[in-house]
Amino acid sequence: MGLSKEMVAKLHEVGYEKPSPVQAGLIPLAMEEYDLIGQSQTGTGKTAAFAIPILEQLDLGLKPALPQALVLTPTRELAVQVENEITKLVPNNEVRCCCLYGGRPIKTQINQLKSGCHIAVGTPGRVLDHLQRRTLNIKKLWFVVLDEADRMLDIGFRPDIERILGQCPTPRQTMLLSATLPPPIVLLAKRYMHYPKLLNFSSKISVETIDQNYLTVPHEMKYDILVELLEREQPEQSIIFCRTKLGTERLYRKLLKTTEFDSIGTIHGDMSQPARDRMMKGFREQTVRFLVATDVVGRGIDVSNISHIINYDVPELSDDYVHRVGRTGRMGKAGVAYTLVTPDQGGELTRIEQRINKQLTVDALQEKINEVRGKEIDARPSARTSKKRYRRAL
Repeated sequence: MGLSKEMVAKLHEVGYEKPSPVQAGLIPLAMEEYDLIGQSQTGTGKTAAFAIPILEQLDLGLKPALPQALVLTPTRELAVQVENEITKLVPNNEVRCCCLYGGRPIKTQINQLKSGCHIAVGTPGRVLDHLQRRTLNIKKLWFVVLDEADRMLDIGFRPDIERILGQCPTPRQTMLLSATLPPPIVLLAKRYMHYPKLLNFSSKISVETIDQNYLTVPHEMKYDILVELLEREQPEQSIIFCRTKLGTERLYRKLLKTTEFDSIGTIHGDMSQPARDRMMKGFREQTVRFLVATDVVGRGIDVSNISHIINYDVPELSDDYVHRVGRTGRMGKAGVAYTLVTPDQGGELTRIEQRINKQLTVDALQEKINEVRGKEIDARPSARTSKKRYRRAL
């Protein structure tokens, strides 16, 4: 692929044996300084696809050390992950990477930038804050990455992104990475990129290595079914997704009190950044086995040992289902996903199946639920029953 001997040696050291399709497609073109749009699902090695070209082309002789590359991410957790991945791939100790995101003291980040920084990674809000304070000097910037661009636009970062890109030097090289390409993404590319090449690696939306199942469960039974699934499956590591921050916190506390499962953690937007950082660190180090979370970890977070995804709440958007489920089955590994659907959510289940062009499988546990509810149905029931009746049946 035309990489330096130092980079090849480093890749071998960290266990990279061969490039993923995304890396094989993007890296050579990035090395030729093309603007690129990479469309791909999560878990395909996108971070290395832009980190390697950046590291290969840095000018380490530039004094003072000003940012030459800027990576924008939608969440703080993803920013930290990207920084860690870049640091892991640095062939020597000369490259400095700064992580800029909210929830941490800005003074510490200012001091890091003053002491020298070759690559800046951050969320749009905090990066824009540094630009307005003039603590982030981008006059030597030649490479910009918009990572998980569709998600950044979904959560309202478009004005910040446009203001940042408007201040970045030209000419420059820009890489946009996104799982989907809605019209706002296309418009952004036309406005801020120079004849970009589009590479689509997402022809198969549903990862073949993920066994995707669902259960139709009355709302009052959901918790008991969750416990039943966890006891039966004994996942190596699992993320349990909820729709809201309040619902996430309530489920987490209930699991702590009423089950014998150990190593339970939670992460959502109402937590302080240090608490979120500690939780993600514990999850990556496998001291946290079950993580109850909102969609804050539904994009880009790469933890290789996640064996199970459980959608305790059906996501609002079908795309969010794709990204949640994509947390397992990473880099070709097997994974299992379960979605708990209430009787009035049949339409949402159908939209998910249409989105992934695949029918989810009814789990065997559905038979127990149907028995308790007193009639045979095709897994999309409407009757209600009591918790006591269900527990007696189990």
